[in-house]
Amino acid sequence: MKKQSGFTLIELIMVIVILGVLSAFALPRFADFGSDARTASVQALAGAIRAAANIAHAQQLANGATLGTTVTLDGADVTMVNGYPTADAAGISTAAQIDTTNDYTATAGGTAGAATITYTLIASCTVTYTAADATVDNTAPITAGVLVTIVSSGC
Repeated sequence: MKKQSGFTLIELIMVIVILGVLSAFALPRFADFGSDARTASVQALAGAIRAAANIAHAQQLANGATLGTTVTLDGADVTMVNGYPTADAAGISTAAQIDTTNDYTATAGGTAGAATITYTLIASCTVTYTAADATVDNTAPITAGVLVTIVSSGC
């Protein structure tokens, strides 16, 4: 006589039911990590932009340069307006080393005070940088500092 061992059909069905119930509760908790990652990405970009703007401003002050004088950060020239980076590729994009080829797309921008540039990860998931403003560019007093705004409602 051969003795066989293994699981009965009822045992296998019970294991499948238990796994199904566990996955029904666990799956929704882990399903939407993409949105959290995109939100964290735009928040990190906003932090990088704020830090880069302040570092460029500090470099200009340390150099004793006038408000619109270009500064050099990590070997790259950063264009400035009103003591802070301009809102374009030669300004804040260079200062913060933003990858607009693979990570974000940049729209608009300009070299004047109060100009804005928007970095988009996906629609409604953006960071906007607004350059410092003055009544007359590169002439004190500065009427508004840089502004960095995040829209993460669509991340």
